[in-house]
Amino acid sequence: MELLVCIKQVPDTSEIKLDPETNNLIRTGLPSIVNPYDMHALEAALTVKDQIEGSRVTVVTMGPPQAEEALRQCLALGADDAVLVTDRAFGGADTLATSYTIASAIRHIQRTMNRQFQLIFCGKQAIDGDTAQVGPEVAEFLDIPHVTNVTKLIEVRDESIVVEIDMPNDLQVCEIEYPCLITVEKDIFQPRLPSFKLKLNTKDREIPVYSFEDFEDKDENNYGLNG
Repeated sequence: MELLVCIKQVPDTSEIKLDPETNNLIRTGLPSIVNPYDMHALEAALTVKDQIEGSRVTVVTMGPPQAEEALRQCLALGADDAVLVTDRAFGGADTLATSYTIASAIRHIQRTMNRQFQLIFCGKQAIDGDTAQVGPEVAEFLDIPHVTNVTKLIEVRDESIVVEIDMPNDLQVCEIEYPCLITVEKDIFQPRLPSFKLKLNTKDREIPVYSFEDFEDKDENNYGLNG
């Protein structure tokens, strides 16, 4: 099974400031971590990989070049491949432009790496935004079904997955066919610790980097601040 996890590098602080001219977050000089919700999404994907022989986990992130550090952390946890999407043209993106860029990257990965992802995992939301919009928007741009607020993977089947969803007033069980996208809550799985052996084996691993020029859509109005 081909599994994909979308992660984001976020500031490791609650003291986030906005640029008064652009209203963009000021990230310069702030320490960064992998978004905590995304770590739980990665653990969910790794758990499926452990259960289904032959499965592969690919991790993708959009961010500045230093976001490569977050991808290496994911490789040390057991991800098989990682892709960095970075370009100044992507700077200043809101959730819509971010989702469009990530969806474009996923299409490019599937085309160039010959991968057809059955199941895409995202964290419920990013702690520096709390919109919970990117996962569903990525699914819409990819034209695949999605469910949000997943708290449990009940059964991974050949053609579908059965999950538990935390709704405002109750818990619901839903079956969703592949290819699909799910966003997960923090309590779905406890993230594992990194493997020292994997960290050594992947520290010099070349990580593919995709930029604006790699995408089929070359309309700059769909990316970054313009998007």
